[in-house]
Amino acid sequence: LIPFFIYPIILVSLGGLPAGYLLKKVLIISPFAILVGMFNPIIDRRILMHIGSIGISGGWVSFLSIILRFLLTVTAALILISLTGFNAVCAALAKFRVPRPFITQLLFFYRYIFVLTDEAERMVRAASFRAFSSRSVKFKVFISLIGNLLLRTLDRAERIYRSMCCRGFDGTIRIIRFMKISYPEIIFIFGWSALFIFLRFNNVALNLGALVTGSLR
Repeated sequence: LIPFFIYPIILVSLGGLPAGYLLKKVLIISPFAILVGMFNPIIDRRILMHIGSIGISGGWVSFLSIILRFLLTVTAALILISLTGFNAVCAALAKFRVPRPFITQLLFFYRYIFVLTDEAERMVRAASFRAFSSRSVKFKVFISLIGNLLLRTLDRAERIYRSMCCRGFDGTIRIIRFMKISYPEIIFIFGWSALFIFLRFNNVALNLGALVTGSLR
């Protein structure tokens, strides 16, 4: 899987994206991937290889494979959204005949998840300022904040929906953007697809290792 990292590295360098920003976003989501494979080394203890005197079990190999696949998938998704824009991605999904209600839900989620996050931060900050004994929010207060946030979310959603209906909303968000595939994009798609197929069916790392060791001999 290591050669597949050529894709995000090249796109990050050409797109001028800050690597620290992508790394921060990946680290935020990484606990989910760790949770999926954390028990693999305990379940599968069969030794597959040795590095010196250290035996590497199949569980550690599968755990590392999950982490690498997670890094490739999440990094590629973040690069796509950062370079293309979420609205353009949703417009492309509409071109692929993805159901409109699903696209509408994605647009609403992307638009208002930041509003919800800001509202939650303000509520936690206000609760911490009122806690004279401690700056941390206690568990009972935290449960109350979640319920209050749910009520505020429902009220805000109702007001937003009414305002959109007053403006003629009929259940479909229309993205005003003309999209037409160009020759550079076709070359981009087929070029990377060909490279991925080649890397999938050829062990590049093994071949390079054999080439280097053969040349050294």
